[in-house]
Amino acid sequence: MSKINYSQKTSELIECGIVSQRASEILNAIESLIKTLNPETSSDVLWQSVSKKVLKTTDAFAAHLKIFDWIYTDWNAQKQGPPPVWIPDLSEIPNTHLAQVSSQKGFKNFSQFWSWSVKNREEFWTDFFERTKPAFRVPPTKIFSHSLGQVGFENPKFLLGAQFNIVESCFLAESKKTALVVGREGSKEISKISYGELLGQVKKIASGITALGLKPSDAIAIDMPMTPESVAIYLGILWAGCAAVSIADSFAPEEISTRLRISKAKAIFTQDFLVRGSKNLALYQKVKEAHAPKAIVIKVDQKTELRAGDISWSDFLAGAQAQAEPFVGGAECVANILFSSGTTGDPKAIPWTHATPFKCAMDAFYHHDLHPDDVLAWPTNLGWMMGPWLIFAALLNRSTVALFDGAPHTREFGDFVARSEVTVLGLVPSLVKAWRHSKVMDGVNWSKIKAFSSTGEASNSEDYFWLMALAGYKPVIEYCGGTEIGGGFLTGTLVQPAIPATFSTPSMGLDVVLLNDERSPAQNGELFVVPPSLGLSQSLLNRDHEDVYFKDCPRGPDGTLLRRHGDQVERLANGYLRALGRADDTMNLGGIKVSSAEIERVVNTVEGILETAAVALNPPGGGPSLLKIFVVLKPGTGLENLSPGEIQESELKSKMQKEISSRLNPLFKLNEIKLVPSLPRTASNKVMRRLLR
Repeated sequence: MSKINYSQKTSELIECGIVSQRASEILNAIESLIKTLNPETSSDVLWQSVSKKVLKTTDAFAAHLKIFDWIYTDWNAQKQGPPPVWIPDLSEIPNTHLAQVSSQKGFKNFSQFWSWSVKNREEFWTDFFERTKPAFRVPPTKIFSHSLGQVGFENPKFLLGAQFNIVESCFLAESKKTALVVGREGSKEISKISYGELLGQVKKIASGITALGLKPSDAIAIDMPMTPESVAIYLGILWAGCAAVSIADSFAPEEISTRLRISKAKAIFTQDFLVRGSKNLALYQKVKEAHAPKAIVIKVDQKTELRAGDISWSDFLAGAQAQAEPFVGGAECVANILFSSGTTGDPKAIPWTHATPFKCAMDAFYHHDLHPDDVLAWPTNLGWMMGPWLIFAALLNRSTVALFDGAPHTREFGDFVARSEVTVLGLVPSLVKAWRHSKVMDGVNWSKIKAFSSTGEASNSEDYFWLMALAGYKPVIEYCGGTEIGGGFLTGTLVQPAIPATFSTPSMGLDVVLLNDERSPAQNGELFVVPPSLGLSQSLLNRDHEDVYFKDCPRGPDGTLLRRHGDQVERLANGYLRALGRADDTMNLGGIKVSSAEIERVVNTVEGILETAAVALNPPGGGPSLLKIFVVLKPGTGLENLSPGEIQESELKSKMQKEISSRLNPLFKLNEIKLVPSLPRTASNKVMRRLLR
């Protein structure tokens, strides 16, 4: 514990925005607290007491930072890793799933439990199923078709002999229990939908799908916001044995068309408009421009005219019954087709099977400590894997999903989280940054939250320190994985300290290794997954799965062929891990993966551009990647002599942003362009993007 004379620190707190009387109260309280502690008490334990017992959410955040720095003055980050902002309360640890199961199995700590889960994967998953009791019509005889050390262990068949429909396992809670709690922009009203009511809707939608002549294994797309209707539609598609095709409601017609083509979708559910404030954002119009197949359209405006062959939501429901039986099949049956960018123009099409959601449920059960009395919210969309993840993570664990139909960057959303008593709130770092800088969440009452979770982008440690303080110091579970993982491979827990922008552990039942360019173990290197795990993809619709994830990969310490993922990761002194971005040329913008080639393909159509190279850089303080594009101009454009400042304000940059927004995604923001006479290339003429970075 550092020897700080707090009585002399009043002026520094006043400079942070604390009034004189409150500054004195804080310092006196800290000194009194120190007197009750053992002189050998560590800095992290002192900080835990101060953050919980002394500091208030209404105190200026700059003061929180200042006191944090004082307390950790003697902390050696090189030897101990970054100092934790949150450490678990010893009285609360026993209530977690991790602690309960670990204790029952006789493990002394989390590390022992995790090691067992990795070395005994068959037993680990068998134990998980015994605890959660999924609705198997025929239970599996084995979890994996191959055993550790056997050829093929890295990509086995899952759940041998099992017969089931994953949606049945989503409705094991009491029929009257709340499944969805719903809020909408512009209204303070909160509505609730029970498990029984939702199941009735799911069955009716499945019946309507069959009435349209669609059959099991047919692909059906969804291009909608995250609403009760879209949740029911998603589950109804799976109940009917069809495959849901995930399309984000922000996509341009070209991107919608690409996903419809790859998936061979035979129908699409959408709505005419997405209402945000005073604006009606067209969805159905984009679907029509994408030349989509038969559309079932939820009308916000009853005057919306439909194409010949399309039908309204009300007419669709009128032809449906409420007693449809679920399609039952094996674990290999496709449930969902999601998309993740590759290194060419088309995104990778990744099938989720009916087995994949068990990975979502397990990560939520252990790493997010989700219990039946929890309420889980995550501003997301079915076009991103976190949409399906949210549904399965909550419903398979008999919890409640909180849905807000509106913009999450507003105070309305913050108040909805409070009123619906959300206990676990998921988000992306760019959203937290927006909250912090707009001050829109100042004074919000998030006392019911027990944990945050964050994924999609690299996070900024100070922003997440602010978020923890906003809720009275609750942990952030950093959660990194991917669509092809079915969840996370790096994450955190509620039984380990939370250090912003770091991961405390690989996920249960899964291991990773870091390798340098020479493919030797390293503290800073490319991350490879040590398979297998339920959730890991086993096929791609438009790529060779073996080439993408296993070709030229080395073998791990136990001889298992490693699986490529592509993230660059650093292992810190305390064993925690920090993500450093993509090791290849795929970037992550606004929580969505996109390849350099996709960006370049679009901006190269702008008049006057000869060629470009797109790269993404991590800002110095951490946070979402920044898109920067190197531009080689055609001769005679008149732009060659612009200063760096002038080029950022030029029409050229505006045109490039317009093309990116309209043809790819408006969430992809162009941070900077740089004019160069030529692009650096290898002997084989490949652009050296790493050199540009």
